[in-house]
Amino acid sequence: MTTLNGATALVTGGNRGIGKALVEALYARGARKVYATARDPRTVTHPDAVPLTLEVTDPDSVAAAAREADDVTVLVNNAGGLVQASFLDSPVEDVRREFETNFYGPLNVTRAFVPVIERNGGGHLLNVASALSWAALGGSYSASKAALWSQTNSLRLDLRTRGIRVTGLHVGYVDTDMASDVTAPKSDPRHVADLALDGIEADAHEVLADDVSRHVKAALAQDVTVQYPVLAG
Repeated sequence: MTTLNGATALVTGGNRGIGKALVEALYARGARKVYATARDPRTVTHPDAVPLTLEVTDPDSVAAAAREADDVTVLVNNAGGLVQASFLDSPVEDVRREFETNFYGPLNVTRAFVPVIERNGGGHLLNVASALSWAALGGSYSASKAALWSQTNSLRLDLRTRGIRVTGLHVGYVDTDMASDVTAPKSDPRHVADLALDGIEADAHEVLADDVSRHVKAALAQDVTVQYPVLAG
């Protein structure tokens, strides 16, 4: 079991949305220190958090963060982007940019911090994915999150003998800036953060934080026409 009380955590994108809620929830559960990263650390507002500059797509920035935050035991890959490029109509560069942020970004950070966590006696990795990991409705965004889901599963296997547990978080719409234009029901980021930390403490492989993510994942076991009814016509 992973203990958050007394842990040192790093949350990428810890300045807003789910990341900000995770920083708050980690301190509420007794974390000793929480690094909250952002491109501009001045946007980190939690009074106890340690602001840290990080651009997840920049290897030099990632390496610098790993050198500075050398006491981390819990890594949360939360930072992400939303491009939703069309595979047929958008510039390929837009698709690539989404993957750089949502797939290669977490990979860069994980590769840098796995040795740190190992040196500190082991710990936990949380990757924040999406219900759209399992539904092809967002173009490059869905594809990048599907790739992150696969990466998370692979890392779970790779790290199981190295003292690092891995949890994947999936959720539908959350009441954050990213979903400000969405009129559908949205989860409270504080509730999502609490469920995510429950999952870490239980060493859960996955946390499905709402009915949407549970429904979409369940549909994977059915014929593709159930998930995409238009194909049945």
